[in-house]
Amino acid sequence: MMSVGLQCFSIMLLLTRSFSIKNFSEDVVLDSLASMSSHSGLSSSTQYGQCTFTYILPENLEEPGGCWPAENDGESEGNNVQRDAPLLKQRLSYQRIQHLEVALDNYTHWLQRTESYVKDGLKEKMTQLQHITVPNHTAAMLELGSSLLSQTVHYTRRLTDVETQVMNQTSRLEIQLLETSLSTIKLETELLRQTSEINKLYNSTKVLEQRVQDMEARYSAELGWAAAERAELQKLISTQNSIIHNLELSLEEANSNNSALYRQQIQLQDTVSSLLKLCTSDKVNVNEARPARHKEEQRKFHDCAELFHAGFNKSGIYAIHIPLQDNKKVYCNMETAGGGWTVIQLRKNGTLDFHRTWKEYKMGFGSPSGEHWLGNEFVFQLTSQRQYTLRVELTDWKGQQVFSQFDSFQLANEKHNYRLFLKDHSGTAGRQSSLVINGADFSTKDMDNDNCVCKCALLLTGGWWFDACGPSNLNGMYYSYGKNTGKFNGIKWHYFKGSSYSLRATAMMIRPVDF
Repeated sequence: MMSVGLQCFSIMLLLTRSFSIKNFSEDVVLDSLASMSSHSGLSSSTQYGQCTFTYILPENLEEPGGCWPAENDGESEGNNVQRDAPLLKQRLSYQRIQHLEVALDNYTHWLQRTESYVKDGLKEKMTQLQHITVPNHTAAMLELGSSLLSQTVHYTRRLTDVETQVMNQTSRLEIQLLETSLSTIKLETELLRQTSEINKLYNSTKVLEQRVQDMEARYSAELGWAAAERAELQKLISTQNSIIHNLELSLEEANSNNSALYRQQIQLQDTVSSLLKLCTSDKVNVNEARPARHKEEQRKFHDCAELFHAGFNKSGIYAIHIPLQDNKKVYCNMETAGGGWTVIQLRKNGTLDFHRTWKEYKMGFGSPSGEHWLGNEFVFQLTSQRQYTLRVELTDWKGQQVFSQFDSFQLANEKHNYRLFLKDHSGTAGRQSSLVINGADFSTKDMDNDNCVCKCALLLTGGWWFDACGPSNLNGMYYSYGKNTGKFNGIKWHYFKGSSYSLRATAMMIRPVDF
């Protein structure tokens, strides 16, 4: 038993010397002893963290049974009895088991004591090591910590500065980026707006270009048609001029013949009068009343003024005579301003169209009892015999009546386009004359004699002394009430109601200045 204790103590010493201690604990020793007790060999090594444990187990080299005494082999051989062999074997086995149990108990006891000893020694050693190592390490650690702390503070400050700079730079970059983004958005919005405007202008331009092209094509066609029509009209005018010239020659010849016939007629009348005077007095007395009545019936009146002086003082239709022409029925106004007026134009209800040709205005149209135009040629014949006064009466749609009067009125012949000559204006239809005083030629839709390139008779309708589409036209389009304003081609008298007001009724009449 003593040898076993020595062997186990040697194991403890070997364990103590073999430990490389850095961080040591009681669990290491316990694990090593447990490992040692579980092996049957001579030695073993165990790694536990940074510690290496090496242990050696004792082995009884002198006795085959190890740490317990063995049975005497010679005695067993000397008493070798065949029948006692099984019993002997059982006894030996039982004894060996008992020895093993005793040895195991001893071994366990020694292990417990060794474990306690090792624990106590390790605790003391660990305490000594801590007292020796900790102060040195503490100073070094404090110095190292102070150095690390100062460096940490230094680098922390530098890191803070760098971080601040980075943050400032980042903020500036973010602000610049935001400003750039806003500018980009504004530019994109403006670009989109400009693009939209450009597209609108482009579409409008395309539409306008198409319209211009259509208008050019239409006007080109119209110009071609107008040029062709102008050529035809020029040919027609040339033909008509030649015909008119021939007619003028024939008319002059007829006038000369009529003058001769008129003189012959006067001579015959004088001869008849002389013959009547040569009759017997009785026959003359019997027939005295008859020649007087016949002479009254044969008397011819040249205008309404002569009729008025002859006692015809009621307004109505009368026949007057113009030399070299047949009798002409006219309307005589025997009431206005002393009477004796020969009406040459009358409009009152729009039943007659006044947009007529040159020939119609020359010869006259309409009925004396209603709307009519007496005729330029007839008026020329009248005004060429004596001086006449012109009176123009106007009525608006409210019933207001005004007039313009010219103390001198005369028309030229057809060769001079029935040019109008007026003097001495007066009246209530405006302070100025709406008729051209200093002479204007007469124009119709088929005879343009005005002073405008626009053909006033076609533009304003009717036949009139337009000059340059002047301030009056009493032969324009007739417009009823409610439609009579804003009409530049109506019946107008500028200095009464303006150029865009169409009148309700008009009348033009003449009588001799010496009435």
